[in-house]
Amino acid sequence: MRHRKKQKIGKGRDHKRKLLRALAASAIVYEKIQTTAARAKVTRSLVEKLITKGKNDSLHSKRQIFSALPINAARKVIEVLGPRYKTRPGGYTRIVRIGKYKDGMPKVMLELVE
Repeated sequence: MRHRKKQKIGKGRDHKRKLLRALAASAIVYEKIQTTAARAKVTRSLVEKLITKGKNDSLHSKRQIFSALPINAARKVIEVLGPRYKTRPGGYTRIVRIGKYKDGMPKVMLELVE
């Protein structure tokens, strides 16, 4: 059984945390990124949770967003993406396969849904 098992996407806990923060910020600011499939799946869950918090207009949610993202990405979640997805119940991102890297790793594009 795979209960409580996680994807291995970095060298350690700190590397994984910083990598996810950077990938989530890029996905939010540019609204699409190219990365590996494993990294996209983990980043997708973080981005979706942050956008859901951005829909809620409480001080606590805003503080959680600002602690998880850099300032420019956090502002975009609160001011742009929260109001855009106000009526959507979830599923703010899409993962599209776009080929493979030279070493055979599957390359995907993580993008925000309109």
